[in-house]
Amino acid sequence: MGKKRTSKYKKHVGQVPGAIVYTGDKISEKLFIESFDYNSEQAIEAELKNVEEAFKYKASNTITWINLNGLNHIDEIEKIGTHYNLHPLILEDIVNTSQRPKIDEYDDYIFISLKMLYYNTNEDVVIEQVSFIMGENYVLTFQESEGDVFDTVRERIRNGKGRIRTSSSDYLLYALIDAIVDHYYIVSETLGNKIEDIEDVLFEGAAADNISQQVLNLKKELLKVRRAIFPLREIINRIEKSETKFIQKKTIQFYRDIYDHIIQLSDTIDIYREMIWSLMDLYMTNISNRMNEVMKVLTIIATIFIPLTFIAGIYGMNFDNMPELHYNNAYYIVWGIMIIIFLGMIYYFRRKKWL
Repeated sequence: MGKKRTSKYKKHVGQVPGAIVYTGDKISEKLFIESFDYNSEQAIEAELKNVEEAFKYKASNTITWINLNGLNHIDEIEKIGTHYNLHPLILEDIVNTSQRPKIDEYDDYIFISLKMLYYNTNEDVVIEQVSFIMGENYVLTFQESEGDVFDTVRERIRNGKGRIRTSSSDYLLYALIDAIVDHYYIVSETLGNKIEDIEDVLFEGAAADNISQQVLNLKKELLKVRRAIFPLREIINRIEKSETKFIQKKTIQFYRDIYDHIIQLSDTIDIYREMIWSLMDLYMTNISNRMNEVMKVLTIIATIFIPLTFIAGIYGMNFDNMPELHYNNAYYIVWGIMIIIFLGMIYYFRRKKWL
């Protein structure tokens, strides 16, 4: 009996809509909250001891980014939701790690849920959900655990590089999403290298015992990446066409650039998908060719020994009148005939290029 799969969606069966239930596996993750409060003149970075310290930033005139790590801390997330007047369904989606990437627009904020992709030290792709709440002068991010792809954004805020310190919260949201998409390229490039490595092995005809498992794992990995990347196209398209007051017209062109990147990534993922199917076909062809080689050798051996067996069978019969049995050199004559037949068939097979 194989191991049964368990679905995270089952945890929501029978739950009241809006019930906040963490569906991830990192139930022992520590709560970590950091804040970046900045304007064109200065940037203040802080590690907050509790969520209550984040409440003061909502009414400030500066731009604030509050990043919370630890979706298993339901009570703290509820406190933030209450203070920022977040809808219960939004809080439910934040802690639902199996949530499909989506965007929801409300009067006071925009909610976006994405998948963050990166490779760990074992070169296994890590898929982590990241949720964004963007208001007039703030962006809230919710992550399952510490470690993300936003270090470049942090550096730009600290050092005042680019236009991030002179722009509104919609540009901050763009910068964070753009950092995620940039790592999509790294994941895509790594996938391409893996496909090429397996392709080289198959073209060389090397017999790898686990090559089929490698292709299967690569196929599953590509499917996960595809599910994470493809919905982002719809999200960015919604942002471009949105009439919300939080997205300025001058920022739309930056989101269009992300849209172009997503289209390019989607095309690349489709190409990789076809390449993996080709790898499966190539693998099956190699197996078939190796089997044909084995069958060819076995057939040649059988063909060589059939006439020899025929001759030995005749001389093994106990007839009363077999003149050849009384020849002095009959034994050597029979061996000579068999050797001549053997060498003749080898010559014939080589002429036919079967050997």
